[in-house]
Amino acid sequence: MKLAFSTLGVPGMPMPEVVRLAAGSGYHGVELRAHPEEPVHPGIGADERARVVDGFRAADVEILTVAGYVRVAAAGPDEPVLTGLRELLALAHDLGAPYVRVFPGGGEQSAEEADATAARRLGAAAPYAAELGVRLLLETHDSHRTGADAARVLGPVGHGSVGAIWDVMHTWLGGEDPATSYAALAPQLGYVQVKDIASADDTTPLPLGEGVLPLTECVELLSREGWDGWLCWEYEKRWYPQARELPELLPAGREHLLRLLADAA
Repeated sequence: MKLAFSTLGVPGMPMPEVVRLAAGSGYHGVELRAHPEEPVHPGIGADERARVVDGFRAADVEILTVAGYVRVAAAGPDEPVLTGLRELLALAHDLGAPYVRVFPGGGEQSAEEADATAARRLGAAAPYAAELGVRLLLETHDSHRTGADAARVLGPVGHGSVGAIWDVMHTWLGGEDPATSYAALAPQLGYVQVKDIASADDTTPLPLGEGVLPLTECVELLSREGWDGWLCWEYEKRWYPQARELPELLPAGREHLLRLLADAA
């Protein structure tokens, strides 16, 4: 398995510093938070996109994902959501990223309404994703935090350019054990987001291995199943400014994941 981290953990950090941080701490890739307050987002032009690509390529670090904030199950008309998806897909294509992250965001709708809305929009965007060679990944999050929730959307879409991100915190908070989550997501699994927290009531990010999330069980399960994709550390520093700084934690986080992988093998 390859290791990455999300720039959610280093909010606002310029891309050259992100690249140096990844290369210097031994990570294979980076998930780029695509928000207007960050250096990389759909509003940047072709020249800036090319500079980002050149920087990552020179350091032999991969851009894993454009992590967008489109909510595919949100109430309202389809076209603004589809426009957002197309913009994220074009950005990922230009950066050479294989994935775009999207959220469900079903809000107060019924599960049936939210599922149908998300499936319709993802299905509509899938041909464009396929044309660009990018895969749309629905993260287990908010209204669809478990693997079973996400599978209700992905099953009806039934397109190879649409899949899932398994956020191990959200499936755990949703009361779903890792084996159940994996079984639901495996047919469409893009990659896995790892993290750690103190408890269900305190989700302030912690160094990997210092909290309650079942990371050992998840890695053992993935290894046993022969899954060889990416593990991405999503450290939510942007939402918890009081949390420790991610750069100082990255080397130990990498070592922890490597130990889990070695033990699982």
